[in-house]
Amino acid sequence: MKNANIANILRDIAFLLEMEEGEDNSNIVFKIRSYKRASDVIANLSSNVEEVYATHGLKGLMQIPSVGKAIALKIEEYLTKGKIQYLDELKSKTDIDIDGFYGLEGIGPKTIKIVYDKLGIRDLSGLEKAASEGKLRSIRGFSEKKEEIILKKIQLFKKGRSRYLLGEVYPLIKQIETRLLKFNGVKNAVVAGSFRRMKETVGDIDFVVACNDVEKVMDYFVSMPEIDEVFGKGSTKTFVRLNNGMDADLLVVPEESFGSALQYFTGSKEHGVAMRKIALAKGLHLNEWGIFDNSQHRIAGSTEEEVYQTLDLEWIPPEMREYLGEIELAKKGAKGLPKLIEYNDLKGDLQVHSNSTDGTMSIEEMALAANEKFGLQYIVITDHTKSLKLTNGLDEKQLLDQANRIAELNDRIRRVPDKTERQRINEVDLSASTPRTKSSNFRILSGAEVNIMRDGSLDIPNNVLDKLGIVGAAIHSNFSQPIEVQTDRLIKAARNPSVDIIFHPTGRRINKREGYPVNIEKLVDIANDTNTILEIDAHYDRLDLKDEYVRMAIQKDVKLVIDSDAHHPVHFGFLKFGIGQARRGWAEKSNILNTMPADELLRCLK
Repeated sequence: MKNANIANILRDIAFLLEMEEGEDNSNIVFKIRSYKRASDVIANLSSNVEEVYATHGLKGLMQIPSVGKAIALKIEEYLTKGKIQYLDELKSKTDIDIDGFYGLEGIGPKTIKIVYDKLGIRDLSGLEKAASEGKLRSIRGFSEKKEEIILKKIQLFKKGRSRYLLGEVYPLIKQIETRLLKFNGVKNAVVAGSFRRMKETVGDIDFVVACNDVEKVMDYFVSMPEIDEVFGKGSTKTFVRLNNGMDADLLVVPEESFGSALQYFTGSKEHGVAMRKIALAKGLHLNEWGIFDNSQHRIAGSTEEEVYQTLDLEWIPPEMREYLGEIELAKKGAKGLPKLIEYNDLKGDLQVHSNSTDGTMSIEEMALAANEKFGLQYIVITDHTKSLKLTNGLDEKQLLDQANRIAELNDRIRRVPDKTERQRINEVDLSASTPRTKSSNFRILSGAEVNIMRDGSLDIPNNVLDKLGIVGAAIHSNFSQPIEVQTDRLIKAARNPSVDIIFHPTGRRINKREGYPVNIEKLVDIANDTNTILEIDAHYDRLDLKDEYVRMAIQKDVKLVIDSDAHHPVHFGFLKFGIGQARRGWAEKSNILNTMPADELLRCLK
């Protein structure tokens, strides 16, 4: 939690600087970016910052990527004094509730400062009230349409607060699960519910544990440092609140009931109801304690496989349990379930960013981490292009220079990395990854994330793009255009012979923005006609495509890729969430092109 606290503090400093000072001064702009980047790095750091300082002092803090001396001193101040005077000084200049506003997509510090100066609005509820009453449009530069957009963003933001992004809570929840598994006397422990089904967002958490000493394991659970408050303890169940704000339940069952309990609490509700109906039709009774006959004799329940087999069903992967036809396929004599892509099937990542634009590390450092920490065989460097000025997008010459540099790097990366390079890649967090054996023939491919302009054209000409290995295209602006216009933009890009992939096709950010309107079925049809690949962006706040769109693409024989959208080596770990999304869309290994070696993948492109 100390890392998270420090990351939030640095984020708050950047937010206050941007709100108070604006961006007129280039030095202030640099400071804002520095604090944002350091916040992002520390939030994703595998090392404990407190332990780094205790062992190596200020010099150790300065070895953390993106942390210079000024920021390191502030971190030291927080670790030794529990606060940062600079942050207190910035906060003293305003009484705006910045924490309540942070994360509100598309409403930044400058907008908040304006509504504060003009209407005295200090918090999110005040902004929502003003927007709903039509008061924002009275401010110069605020139209009725802008007011409606702000209100919609607030409502989406508030709705999202009740559910947590899977990727945000994953490391914490898996940490608790691992600790439970290692506890003396525990035979098995698994996180169930929507977390196990790899849903995009999670409301609360269910831990299912097999152990004969119920009281002992419950006492251990409530003593964990991640537990903030205990609501109650029953004979088999404990109810708590975690220190990240989530509610969690612990169910302790005997070994003979573990499978049925896990199946019951994994859900979904609709899937579970259908399972119990099948049991009743066979004269059986299914609940969290097992499958029972009419004499109340338990006949199955120790494993999930046993539960499904007793009901004449093939075991159904958790990601498919949404009552969307999976039970019919799982019945004996039926077509059978698809053989879903596995979590270690990916060989490459086709959307990776470097510090040439808005990434945080060099191409070589990203490559070393992808290979040595995550076992990938190749990555594609897809830095942004020139019209996306906020990311320092590359122009034609810079793209070609980068492609030449990548060709040289492919020879150099086979050497042993030096001590500094190893130290930097060792900061990568593996908590959300599935480590694999590293490849001795790792390869970097040149590419670009080309910007799709308002009219559907690209900001880089084809004669330059054709010199790159793989080209992705994406929309980054003009989100409010009508569905016909947005769909035509994407279709025009898909029809461009130089574009191989459409990146994050709907532009959504989960709990923040719904994305631009798209006729996804029409886009899928065009992708099929033009041999254009659609991406599943694995970053946990995107997971774009949605699972139902993944199924649609597969049904129409459109090829997909799963990419991390990595801006830091730690982001390669997000590939796990993209695979989970693909599995929820019933994707098999053959549906995902980057399960292939690089040469085979390249032969599948336009």
